[in-house]
Amino acid sequence: MPKPRHTPLVLIVAVLLVPFIALRMCSRSRIAAPRPANRTTYEPQGGSPMSFTLSSPAFPNGGPIASRYTCDGDDLSPALAWSEVPSASQSLALIADDPDAPAGTWTHWILWNIPARATLLAENAPKIDVLDNGARQGVNDSQRIGYIGPCPPPGKPHRYFFRLFALDARLDLKPGATRGELERAIQPHLLAETHWMGTYKR
Repeated sequence: MPKPRHTPLVLIVAVLLVPFIALRMCSRSRIAAPRPANRTTYEPQGGSPMSFTLSSPAFPNGGPIASRYTCDGDDLSPALAWSEVPSASQSLALIADDPDAPAGTWTHWILWNIPARATLLAENAPKIDVLDNGARQGVNDSQRIGYIGPCPPPGKPHRYFFRLFALDARLDLKPGATRGELERAIQPHLLAETHWMGTYKR
């Protein structure tokens, strides 16, 4: 009498794993690709890709910020310059922050309704509700209007990001608004964004 043939254990395991693997592959295919953290390149309609660029003559990108722009100096806002603003832009907005602050990201400056045709922001922007060019300023995390410079605790250098946003509209946001209010107003109007980063250590 012939002996019964047993299905190899490896074959049984393989059969059981096939539906599980197929399910995993289907679920992964439904996950959207992550959105880029920073959009500096855009393509105008009917044209070639262009780069929306921000820079500062006050410090190199990724380099140290001079003390005159911090709480250890004159606490002046640094000069900023930009180029290749999308042609559909109606205004620009700026957020400056420190993501390395001990209590979480600290907002140093928010500014919006910068004229779309402007190409620079001069050093030492007045700490007032509305600038001469019509730009409006909100409150930083010290609950003050305008810019407040780097003032980290002693230790490792902190990074300070100056983020510039090109928008397809002027924002109906009153001076003195918070960062959260500004970000919500920016979201439906964002065309492109770019940034410049400096460091400071005490």
